[in-house]
Amino acid sequence: MQLIDKDLLSMQEVRELVEAAKEAQRELAGMSQEQVDHIVRAIADAGVRNARRLAQMANEDTGFGIVDDKVIKNIFASRGVYEYIKDMKTIGEVGRDDAKGVRTIAVPVGVIAGLIPSTNPTSTALYKAEIAIKAGNAIVFSPHPAALRSILETVKVIRQAVAEAGGSENLVSCITIPTMEATDNLMRHRDVAMILATGGSAMVRAAYSSGTPAIGVGPGNGPAYLEKTCDLPLAVKRILDSKTFDNGTVCASEQSIICDEDMAGDVQAEMERQGAYFLDDAERERLGRFILRANGTMNPEIVGRSVDTIAKLAGLDRVPAGARVLVARETGVGRGHPYSNEKLGPILGFYTGADYRDVCGKVCEILHYEGAGHTFSMHTNDEKMVDYFARRVPASRVLVNTPSALGGIGGTTALQPALTLGCGAVGGSATSENVGPMHLLNLRYVAHGRRELADIRAEVPDCSDGICRAGADLSGVDVDEIVRRIIGRLQAG
Repeated sequence: MQLIDKDLLSMQEVRELVEAAKEAQRELAGMSQEQVDHIVRAIADAGVRNARRLAQMANEDTGFGIVDDKVIKNIFASRGVYEYIKDMKTIGEVGRDDAKGVRTIAVPVGVIAGLIPSTNPTSTALYKAEIAIKAGNAIVFSPHPAALRSILETVKVIRQAVAEAGGSENLVSCITIPTMEATDNLMRHRDVAMILATGGSAMVRAAYSSGTPAIGVGPGNGPAYLEKTCDLPLAVKRILDSKTFDNGTVCASEQSIICDEDMAGDVQAEMERQGAYFLDDAERERLGRFILRANGTMNPEIVGRSVDTIAKLAGLDRVPAGARVLVARETGVGRGHPYSNEKLGPILGFYTGADYRDVCGKVCEILHYEGAGHTFSMHTNDEKMVDYFARRVPASRVLVNTPSALGGIGGTTALQPALTLGCGAVGGSATSENVGPMHLLNLRYVAHGRRELADIRAEVPDCSDGICRAGADLSGVDVDEIVRRIIGRLQAG
């Protein structure tokens, strides 16, 4: 019988891809660290060589972003990630403590399901392929349909690089008939050990509810605080550079800015000097109705679009040509306050607070509404302010004096380079870290016995009268002699 139903065809493809990936992973499991690293290096080199071509295809497929910025993202996801992970020990024994008699062995999880979004399609595929194979795994991608062509071409580049480096090309594969049924089938497949989910909230929730262990990330909705001691022109430059990078498609990019009330005039003047356009009340209302859909979710028509395009779509006819970002004053958070949401385009909400305490409260309110556990950035020359906010804001990344989009992914900071950014428990994520190879393997511990049961029993406190004493009665005991004996035992190992 020949299958003609698209859903059935896609599910059959998933079964074949996972089976081939499982066999390829078995071969990889027999390779040395050097052989694995050679394959990862080949992927990185191929990603750099093809960075512009893949960037162009991603832009053509989705209409999102800026080609030159996508080139940077592809190189970052290839060479940047590789340079950070290249010296990691991820195969075989990765740790040994002879004094304690404990050895640590890395164990690959097996086959990983990788969900690829439309916002960063080619760069995410390169990044996930590298970290999966570095950890000894195979990966099967579920592509966003809007970016299918560019993702498939990226996978083709990766597979060729893997084969030329001596690995099985089936270590990396991709669904060619993307359907919801195929993705669901992939995530629930008995031979898929883990899901690495990057995408919309609904997709991440589906990953966590699939029954398969998953690493997913929540939405970014990071506020940026311009504190009184900041270098204001430089802070504004960093924010605008960040928010306009690839037209705001990086989830760690600033979604709103906030400053003390007495700074508002200076901040607006500096932002306007550097190309920001502040909407009047009528324009703010008009754009606010456009950027969110009726159900309160982000309108995909603003994602990765230029200011000119968004202005035309929203019917804003007074926005000057060449404006870099659209800025709207906002006073509230939640439903009815569209600028308090994530906006993956060159649009910023503008808040003020009475002082830094009030600012911190509003930042926390924004993040708890959307973006909990993701990213917060601040511009300040006062380390006490950094400490104050770092102890209070519900964010896994607190970025200081850097463009948030590039800082959050590890481009302008020393954070692990990644395009999947964990949000921790507060954000419903399994990790709060930038995801790398060490999240995609298990650690097996080999531990040698060092004590007998009799030794443990001998140390049980006296409980004869029904109350166990924390320590023995030391009256008449030579404590110094006991200390000397303990030190001697420790030195003897």
